[in-house]
Parts: sequence; C-alpha cells; structure tokens
Amino acid sequence: MIRTTRRALLATPLAAPIAARAQQGAGRLVIIGGGFGGASAARFARDRYPNLDVTLIERSRSFTTCPYGNLVLAGRRDVASITFTYDRLAARGVRMVFQAAAAVDAQRRVVRLADGAEVPYDKLVMSPGIDLRWGAIEGYDEAASARMPHGWVPSLQPITLLARQLAEMPDGQNFVIAIPDNPFRCPPGPYERISMVAEYLKRHKPRSKVIALDAKNGFSKQPLFTDAWAELYPGIVEWRGASQDGRVMRVHPATMEVETEFGERVRGGAVNIIPPQMAARIARDAGLANDSGWCPIRPTTFESTLVPNVFVVGDATIAAPMPKSGFVASSHAKHAVSVAAAQLARREGPAPVFFNTCYSHVGPDYGISIVGVFRAEPARLIEVPNSGGISPRNNALGARAAEHRRLEAIYADGWYEAITREMFALD
Repeated sequence: MIRTTRRALLATPLAAPIAARAQQGAGRLVIIGGGFGGASAARFARDRYPNLDVTLIERSRSFTTCPYGNLVLAGRRDVASITFTYDRLAARGVRMVFQAAAAVDAQRRVVRLADGAEVPYDKLVMSPGIDLRWGAIEGYDEAASARMPHGWVPSLQPITLLARQLAEMPDGQNFVIAIPDNPFRCPPGPYERISMVAEYLKRHKPRSKVIALDAKNGFSKQPLFTDAWAELYPGIVEWRGASQDGRVMRVHPATMEVETEFGERVRGGAVNIIPPQMAARIARDAGLANDSGWCPIRPTTFESTLVPNVFVVGDATIAAPMPKSGFVASSHAKHAVSVAAAQLARREGPAPVFFNTCYSHVGPDYGISIVGVFRAEPARLIEVPNSGGISPRNNALGARAAEHRRLEAIYADGWYEAITREMFALD
C-alpha cells in the first residue's frame, strides 16, 4: 500500500476496511491536489466507486477558494467563510496525505512525497492548479508581489493582503489592476474583482477609482459587466483594453507604478497584478505539460497525451473552449474518475459531457452568470450550440431587471454553497 510516514497520513475510522479492499486487489486511485478538481474527484470516487482505494495528496490541511475571494475585498465575506477542511472527506473514507507531491514516477506508478516516501497508484488524477509566470511582466517576481499583490493563488498569498492594501489606500488615490491575456484561471474573475473593489470605493473612498489595464480587447460577460459598471459605478471604473494601451509590460514596485506597452506610467495607491499563468510545477516536472506550459489531454477521457495512466483535470489542462473555472474542474474530475474506474474494471467508459456554470457578483443584490455544455470529439472539445449563454442584459429584461439581478445573486450564493458542500462532503 502506501509507504509513507506516520505524520503524513491522516488515519480514519475506515482505514482498516480500505486496506482490506486494497489487499483484495481493488484499484488504487491517487489524486494530487485538493481544490475544485481534486476534492470533487475524491468525493465522487469514494461515493460512486466504493471498491476503489482513494488517496488524496494535498500539502495543506485546509483550502481557501478563489471563488468568493473577491467578496472579501468588498467586505462581504471573511476568509474563514471561504475556507474548508478535509475532515469530512477523511471520515468518508478518503485517505488524506498532507504533504506536497514532489515527483511522479510514471514507469513505476508511484508518487514521491516531499519527505521521500512513496504512494503507489494504478491510476493517477492530477488536479495541480496553476503557477504564476514570475517575470512574464518585467519586474514582477515573488518579492514584488508583496508590495503589488496578485491575490490569485490563495495558497501562495491570501486575499487579505490585497484587502488590507485597499483599506489603507488614501481616498483620492486609485486602485490599479493589471489583467493578463488568455488563457488564465477564472476568465470572469478579474472583472468581478473590479466590481467588488468599485463597490468598496463607492462606500468608503468616493474620490478614488479603479483603473483596469487589460492585455485583451474583450472578456467574459463583457456586456453584462460594462452595463453594471455604468449603472452602479459611474465614473469609478476605467477599463482599458490592449488597443487602448492597456497591456502592462513592467512594474515599478518602489513607486507603485505600472508601465504600459507604449510607455505610460500609471500609479496606484493599491496595485493588483494578475500575471500570466501556467500549469503547476508538479505537472510540468512530471512531463505532463507541453511548450505552452499547459497540459494536453485526450478530450474524450482527460488522460494525459504525454504520460500513461495519468489524468489531468482543472485549470492545468488545455481544454478550450471550456474555461478554467471551478465548476469545470469539478466536471472534468468526475468524468476522469469514471473513466479510470472503467479502465480498471476493463469496461467501456462513460460518454463525455461537461458543464460550466459561473456566477459573478457585481454589486449589492446584483448577480450575472454564464453557463455552457460541452462535448468531446476524438480530437477536440466543442461547446454544444444553444446550450447556455450569458444572462440577459437589462435592456432586454426591462422592468424585471432589478429582480432578475437580485435572484441571480441569490442563485450565486446557492451555487457556491452546493459545490463546496459536495466537494468537502459537508452534506
């Protein structure tokens, strides 16, 4: 079974039955990463395939979600309310190993842990998340991020650092945010962040504004966001796309300035840099990523095209047109687990169908959303025509607009509660 240390293994009341199943030849499913993809995979595998021996390797004993992190900036949430433990997953029979995965030996089918111990697997599901591309913006490295926070990877930097900088910013100074080109984690995330910061400024720093510098000329749910900014935050939000010299090329942390493609320097009292991204290091070191920095997969199974017996799910994958969202990661994970279980049982796997639902808060009692359904062809993923889309705009809703937005904000809260309860076995 697992050759590991006592401190790395969280024993559960079901440890003995799990060991017994493994000795009887049940498949060993190992999952790396305990976020939306990994936690969903563990819960789904434990419930749907009780004969699988399920191990989740995760360096932290708790997980703070990126979704709803932006609400911390508006003062609507605290970090405790978006942080979850793995206790209930462990009680459900998931073997928890609280260490970093250091390496994957695909030939021997083992994961090596930070302390040198090894965890063998029959099938491996990788949900490693992302790393930031330090240096992709000149001058932006880990040291610079202490002064110009990213607030994009909770395990590297809590959102509270950015919230504190926003709170300490004098009224009349501006909040500057730099947004990367595609692909990146959570396409609507920066624009929800703009909205939550604008909400905070409107209430607490009315002489300040948000200056959003974007490396793209368009973004997810753009008409809905821009409608909301005009309605809720007139004069507070200034968004500049790439064609408006919105691409940030370098940063100057000492003076709290960013420099755009054509040399303009923009100064902020608080500066949020969201840099370009790539698959997390464990995936790259394991040979799962190509030259793009992301991990190619077989669309019908989510198996790595580069390493056998390994599935890659969530943000680390090359899975366009699906976005890099939490709900998509959960959808990937369930399919990958089902395929892995089918392969271990020597039977045909399920038909690949994937879903995305993404809500954004843009103001008090004001939510917007986008949904989609995706299918896999042998060589590509496709969005099912007319399967979803974005919320109606206010001019189409007419007198119903305010109530529709209020309900979408309620639905957003319900979505978040439902997916986190499922992931962490809180139901």
